[in-house]
Amino acid sequence: MTSLNAPRLASSALLSPPSLSFQGVTYSHEEKVLLGPCSFTLDGIGPTLVMGPNGAGKSLLLRLAHGLLSPSQGRVTWSGDRKPRQAMVFQQPVLLRRSAVANLIHALAVNNVPRRERGKLAFDALDRFGLSACARTPARVLSGGQQQRLALARAWVLSPQVLFLDEPTSALDPAAIKAVEAAVREFHQRGTRIVMTTHDIHQARRLAGDVLFLSGGKVREHTSADAFFNAPVSREAQAFVAGELVE
Repeated sequence: MTSLNAPRLASSALLSPPSLSFQGVTYSHEEKVLLGPCSFTLDGIGPTLVMGPNGAGKSLLLRLAHGLLSPSQGRVTWSGDRKPRQAMVFQQPVLLRRSAVANLIHALAVNNVPRRERGKLAFDALDRFGLSACARTPARVLSGGQQQRLALARAWVLSPQVLFLDEPTSALDPAAIKAVEAAVREFHQRGTRIVMTTHDIHQARRLAGDVLFLSGGKVREHTSADAFFNAPVSREAQAFVAGELVE
C-alpha cells in the first residue's frame, strides 16, 4: 500500500531534503509506553535505515513521522514552513481493484493533476519501474515484487520530498529485492529523503547513509552507516551487528 500526503505535484526539480526532528516523542497505548521518549534529527542526505529487533518500535516510528499516528507526548517537526510532500510504502501493498496504470492515474486524479497529464505521467512511471508490459493487468494479480514496484511507481508520480518505506522487501525473492533497492536508490538520487525500516543487516549495508537503531522502544544509536557497522557504541547495537539476540 502507498499512503500519500501530497497536496500538489512537485516541480521537476526537488529541493534539498527537509530535515525531520523528534522532540521528546512518546507513543503509548492502553497506558503502556510502546515507543520513546525519542529525540533525534534527520538532517543528512541519508538514506536513513531504521533498524532494530522485532518489537523495537520501527514501524511505530515511521507512522509517527508520516503523521498516521499522533504522539502521546512530544512533537514531530519538519524544517521549513509546512509539512513536506510525503509518501509511505508499506510491507504489504494494498492496491485498488483496477489495472496497474489505473492505480497510478487514480493517485494523480486525487492529487488534482490535470486530466490531460495523467496518462503520460502514469505510463512514464510504469516504464521507469519496469512495469510497462503490466499496464493493463489487474494490479491485484501481479506478483509480490511487481506489486511493490507498482506501489513505488505510485509514489514516484507524485514526486515526494520524503518517502517512508516499512520493510518493503521482507516478503520478496532476491530478484524482486534487487529491483526495489534499485528504485530506492533512484528516489534518493532524485533528491527524496528516504527513511526505511529493515531487519536485513546486509540490505542496510548496501543502502544506508546513516542508521537509526532502536531497541526496547528507544533510540539507542543514530550515526553514520560506516560508524554503526564498524564501531557501534551502544551495547544493544554491538549485539545486533554481531548477530546476537537483542532484547
